[in-house]
Amino acid sequence: MAGPECAENTIVEQLQLNPALDREQLRDITMDDEELMLEVLNALWTDTAAQTPKLTAAVESRDREQTIRLAHYSKGACANVGACAAAAAFRKIEDSAKQNDFASCSVSLASLAVALVDLKSEIDRVQL
Repeated sequence: MAGPECAENTIVEQLQLNPALDREQLRDITMDDEELMLEVLNALWTDTAAQTPKLTAAVESRDREQTIRLAHYSKGACANVGACAAAAAFRKIEDSAKQNDFASCSVSLASLAVALVDLKSEIDRVQL
């Protein structure tokens, strides 16, 4: 499946390849149904917006298990929809937490913030 594979690229590679959203991946998973695309993107955004503050709190409190769990969950959700830059940022946070490297997790949260701003811009553009 193409979605989860996008999480294998680095954040920089994703920003070069596709800044926020792999529209082909989105079309594939929604069978080109525009109404479903909007529904999926809005659900992704709502969920990601709810999970990100929890992830930030887990990183700040150096809660390894919670950081890994939240990052993994969000990575998968983003990758499946084609939000590859965000998925790559979540993957970096997950990998860093597995190594107990919370300094890297904190740096990756900044990259995640950029990826999410770009994703929100793409979602807004799709809804026009």
